[in-house]
Amino acid sequence: MRFLHTADWHIGKKLQGYDLIEDQKYVLAQILEIAKEEKVDAIVIAGDLYDRSVPAVDAIEVFNELMVEWNLHEKFPIFAISGNHDSNIRLSAGTPWFSHSNYFLQTRFEESFQPIEFKNSQIFLLPYFEPIAARIYFEDETIKTIQQAIEKVVDRMQEAFDPNKKHILISHFCVMGSTKSDSETKIEVGGLDAVPGELLEPFDYVGLGHLHNKSALHQKNARYSGSPLKFSLSEINQQKGVWIVDLEEELSLTFRELTPLFEIEEITATFKELLDPTFYQKINRENYVQIYLEDRTIIPNMMNQLRKIYPRILGVERSNGREVQVKRNSKKVVTKDPQKLVQGFFKEMTNEELTEKQNQWLTETLQELTETE
Repeated sequence: MRFLHTADWHIGKKLQGYDLIEDQKYVLAQILEIAKEEKVDAIVIAGDLYDRSVPAVDAIEVFNELMVEWNLHEKFPIFAISGNHDSNIRLSAGTPWFSHSNYFLQTRFEESFQPIEFKNSQIFLLPYFEPIAARIYFEDETIKTIQQAIEKVVDRMQEAFDPNKKHILISHFCVMGSTKSDSETKIEVGGLDAVPGELLEPFDYVGLGHLHNKSALHQKNARYSGSPLKFSLSEINQQKGVWIVDLEEELSLTFRELTPLFEIEEITATFKELLDPTFYQKINRENYVQIYLEDRTIIPNMMNQLRKIYPRILGVERSNGREVQVKRNSKKVVTKDPQKLVQGFFKEMTNEELTEKQNQWLTETLQELTETE
């Protein structure tokens, strides 16, 4: 089997208020051309098709037009799941008859354990889910975390393994050791969002969505495809594209890059330079730009003057005379999940650690808040 792995389209997303629909149509059209060039047997979309659970009308139209072209006109089988940004109920509309055209879109946890037989493989489609879904399905009140849930999920899936076939898992979650970007959901409760990579070892390939960097995870049998577009400044140096996955005797992976309609870039200059044609004619002024001003003085009507030349300004900051080659990608930002913050606060206030029971209460409360959100 040879297939294309993509994810995290976030159709309808805005970048600092700028509508990305045309950018998304431009780059998603390239994915179809790559699929045709590579002569893939299928296309896999690992969640976050939309940016919001209730997508705008134009976002729905873009997605529907893509599926009509890819699946009905070009005859590519589609294997897709819902992500944490999608509404599994809304996205599931129409699924009873989709499979008749080899369009497999799964949004419900309980559907995940019946593999789809395709070519030489069994494909398990596991949409984004919260631990409560596994707790109810397995009737096991001890399941409190995604890690505990995935342990049960993988065991149940293995019961359906055909030893004569390859086994593929398509899902949407964070694997331990992965690195995140600013445009992804950041809340993690007690590690509930992270799954140990060794739990995924029974599969020949695990196609993941959720993290936007294709290099976020280095595991022999698992990859994030990353998003097809850069959605934040923290992604400025990331390669965006799709994986071409070959499953013969051994796994073979090829990354195909995508070209955006407009790039994201950072510019450091004085205000006078920014208005000088000899300066701005050397760059693509249509790109999304983050500007770092070297001026110290107040500049009246600054943004209006700049927007006449740079129509897609993401932001303007003062460099205050410092060298501002932003070391955004080399600098590690330490963040803590809510559970660790509470534990640290409790210790600072009482000079004692939380007891095992208190930690259990905290985990359960934070999980309930996350599920409500």
